[in-house]
Amino acid sequence: MRPRLWTTAAVLACFLALPPWPPGTARAESAATGQPLERLYDNTAVGVDGRPSGAGFDGAGNALSAGDLAAAGWTPGRTLTLGGATFTLPRYAPGRPDNLVADGQRVRLTGRGSSLALLVAATGGPATGTGTLRYRDGSRQSFTLGAPDWRTGPLGSKAVALPHVNSPGGQLTEQAKLYTVSVPLERRRALASVELPRDNGPDLHVFAASVQSESPGWSGSWAAATSGQPAVGPWADRSLRLVVHTSAGGPRVRVRLDNTFASAPVDIGGASVAVQESGATAASDPRPLRFGGATGTRIAAGAQALSDPLDFEVPADSNLLVSFHLPGAVASAPLHQLAVQESYLSEGGDHTAERTGEAYTGTLTNWPLLAGVDVGGGPGSVVVLGDSITDGERTTAGANRRWPDLLADRLRGQREVPRYGVLNQGISANRVLSDRYPGDGVSTDTGGVSALNRLERDVLAQTSARTVILFMGVNDVRWGARADQVSAGLREIAARARARGLKVLAATIAPCQGESRCTAQVEAERAAVNAEVRTGAGFDAVLDFDAVLRDPANPARLAPAYDSGDHLHPSEAGLAALADSVELGLLRN
Repeated sequence: MRPRLWTTAAVLACFLALPPWPPGTARAESAATGQPLERLYDNTAVGVDGRPSGAGFDGAGNALSAGDLAAAGWTPGRTLTLGGATFTLPRYAPGRPDNLVADGQRVRLTGRGSSLALLVAATGGPATGTGTLRYRDGSRQSFTLGAPDWRTGPLGSKAVALPHVNSPGGQLTEQAKLYTVSVPLERRRALASVELPRDNGPDLHVFAASVQSESPGWSGSWAAATSGQPAVGPWADRSLRLVVHTSAGGPRVRVRLDNTFASAPVDIGGASVAVQESGATAASDPRPLRFGGATGTRIAAGAQALSDPLDFEVPADSNLLVSFHLPGAVASAPLHQLAVQESYLSEGGDHTAERTGEAYTGTLTNWPLLAGVDVGGGPGSVVVLGDSITDGERTTAGANRRWPDLLADRLRGQREVPRYGVLNQGISANRVLSDRYPGDGVSTDTGGVSALNRLERDVLAQTSARTVILFMGVNDVRWGARADQVSAGLREIAARARARGLKVLAATIAPCQGESRCTAQVEAERAAVNAEVRTGAGFDAVLDFDAVLRDPANPARLAPAYDSGDHLHPSEAGLAALADSVELGLLRN
């Protein structure tokens, strides 16, 4: 724990930032209800480059770089969407406090939602503590809040990474990181205030906070998880026309673009949506999308952009063309690598409004930047968190025969349960425990960060998520993880999802004997994970995908009819068997 160092300029800036007390309002009332977060700022984390005395984030004169933040698009007072939560950044300026060190302060935060989201970082090591949520009806709820260290914390879960640390001796080429974390809320109650944890170790800094509301009136229809940030193009003044397949339909549409993992903003010059006729040609004139009323938007590093709602009839079980123009140079992009779908790249210019596909002379086999399509109405969505078996490895391109696609077909054809949208958040090569993609920078590895690190973004923040199917672990055991580690990771995912009100269905790991890495030791670990999953401890239900796919004559192998040929990935018949095996009543939540 470090002392708070207050300069005359910091005290004066803080005082001047406070609005006057309303007439007749007692300070005792403020003590009971809390104060707005910005009134409580007591630390200056952002320093002006070349002026080392202006900030002291960690008590030793080290600070975030204002220049780096600006280069990332994190400008003072800007509103950003990070991991599904909307934050207003501090209006940082030289010598002006821009965050608080958590020490039991009561912060006034109101509203209803699924979670409380906070923009945080720790100094002096990772920080954690227990606070209290206070609701308007007088009830209270304790919570645990943690923050990774701003210099040594992991990249896989960061909101943004900056390339420098400002120090008293000059600027250091060392990454500085900020994080978003969330705390589950009681959805039926209205939040009134938050009492932050006491300062009893490394300092936990809070920059911004918001109540993460649900998405009433919307259901997720399509999604893809960002799996990495490889080099592309480079593209400059080009239009992308991406083909995506809907699960649920509805009378309105909105799309989500994610600049996850990036270190710089990306500009969207214009965007549109249409139903596909064939190839890059639309069935009718594409409808323009807007962002906050504007034709385009700038997406800051690590942030997201959600288009304005558009009255547009989205058919279920159909292909959409989502087009957007990139006016500036783009040399790398966050994307989903294994699309199993051909999309299109144009010649120079903004071709988003064109019905024909004549200008789209190039093709793509991935989905850059586009991460979600929502439709109006509907009962919500089922999210499938998985690896390459879920992602569609070894399925026919453009045929939509991934097992989540087939599950969506079943849901549309019945009346037993709500006709949920199905969101496929599988990433080929993904693991429960460890990152394949490092979580920052340009990389050829597009295996994604771990399920633990991407859970917030790829499951908890998904539109109207009701149930999650967890089908992972084979890549962990194939690369040396122990069964107890994988089981613990699955239970942690389930606990975090259930705390947010989601129902969790865990699936057993499919057989893989005969694949080069599936040794006898791997088989033993796989069997041990499955035995733990079958107990049901920590899950709402279990899907025994192992039993569905295994060869009765040799349970360590895929049944011949269900083997695609590599002994690891099921054939399309095997994927259909998985979808058919799901008891639909288990999806109801």
